[in-house]
Amino acid sequence: MAGRILQFGTSRFLQAHVDLFVHQAHAGGQDIGPITVVKTTAGAGREARLAALARPEGFPVIIRGHAQGRVVDETIQVRSVERALSAGRDWKAVADIFAAETDIVVSNTGDDGYALSDQERHGAAAETVPASFPGKLLALLRHRHKAGGRPLLVLPCELVSRNGRVLRALLLDLAAKGGLPADFRHWLEHEVLFCDTLVDRIVSAAIEPAGAIAEPYALWAIQRAPGLIGPLEHPKVIVTDDLEPYARLKLHILNLGHTILADIWLRDRRSAEETVGMILADAPIRARLMQIYEAEVIPGFAARGMGDAASAYVSSTMERFENPFLRHPLRDIAENHRIKIERRVRAFIVWVHEREPALALPRLTALAGA
Repeated sequence: MAGRILQFGTSRFLQAHVDLFVHQAHAGGQDIGPITVVKTTAGAGREARLAALARPEGFPVIIRGHAQGRVVDETIQVRSVERALSAGRDWKAVADIFAAETDIVVSNTGDDGYALSDQERHGAAAETVPASFPGKLLALLRHRHKAGGRPLLVLPCELVSRNGRVLRALLLDLAAKGGLPADFRHWLEHEVLFCDTLVDRIVSAAIEPAGAIAEPYALWAIQRAPGLIGPLEHPKVIVTDDLEPYARLKLHILNLGHTILADIWLRDRRSAEETVGMILADAPIRARLMQIYEAEVIPGFAARGMGDAASAYVSSTMERFENPFLRHPLRDIAENHRIKIERRVRAFIVWVHEREPALALPRLTALAGA
């Protein structure tokens, strides 16, 4: 499909993920892009980044690490971004571009990206520029509908389970509470396609004013939905009938491994500067992690019919963890530790025991109950 993109978010992750993939696909002859980037947050922060994103020479994305046993160290000059705007300062231009030019919407607006203001939660009339990302998106969709209402594809990339369905339900609820016309709500429900997605890439550092340093591994998994075409062909982009296997592998192997290492780091009161790569250089700790993977995690996935996929993902994960170019501080991973244990460890135990109640998972059970 042809695809001019409007992207909500200026993060280094998007630069090294969506923006890079679009650049590579377009360079390969696909009719995808360009991208208009929109900064959704208020304030003067990231203004230098915003200005740099749309420079004709593009911005650098450096890919560094190991991939299938070989060292990768390459720099790609990404030129997929055509314009970079601020919602607060350039709202009219954003609305016009959204209504007349946009085919695909991409977003990555942070952990609280779907949070609403008090005014929005109570269905009050919005300000000229709504406060929240969902409020902004609803106002832009309303503008697009008034301008003729071409169909639209929305690919949210926030780390929210079933993010497309969650965002769609949120907008429909806002439209109903706000008393928006029935014809608009019908169009929103039937002509705007929201797809669930899963993104996975460690982007370890920003390059100022724009650019990023990232690992070789990347995944953008998009759940197939009726009417979905594309959006682009790329070796890191997968359109699938079922996102759950990809989500489970990421959550209960990569994220779970991070939480195990963070737990060791916290209990042993290790250096505040220690990274994932540094702690794994401690051979007994590496052995402890591998023992949990091999004796509990892979058998747990095997009980759900995913043993081979889990074994391959563990190998890939260890390669990512031991990336010599990546500095991923354990103090960052250890934030919200109890919540992460619930989501990454306890939820895995429950998921496995739904299928195989007798399977012993002693080390994970001890961590979940500590």
